[in-house]
Amino acid sequence: MEISGIISAIVIGIVIGVLGRLVVPGRQRIGILWTILIGIVAALVGAAIAGALGVADTKGVDWIEWFIQIALAAVGVAALDRAKTTHR
Repeated sequence: MEISGIISAIVIGIVIGVLGRLVVPGRQRIGILWTILIGIVAALVGAAIAGALGVADTKGVDWIEWFIQIALAAVGVAALDRAKTTHR
């Protein structure tokens, strides 16, 4: 992966992580770095799932891929928040 691909993954991860965090109701007790990491993982996994389903490259905006990525980020944020809450 080239440096531009890594930077793109980080930027997309930030956006996906923040959108995923906004979807989860209530206050989340995880930091911004965790949000970004969850977003990056959700973006990569969501792109792979969308590719497997054949909806990754469509004409215009890939809404289904975005939905998958944001949903995965929301699940990741909620799961990490719950894990951190139960350990306190």
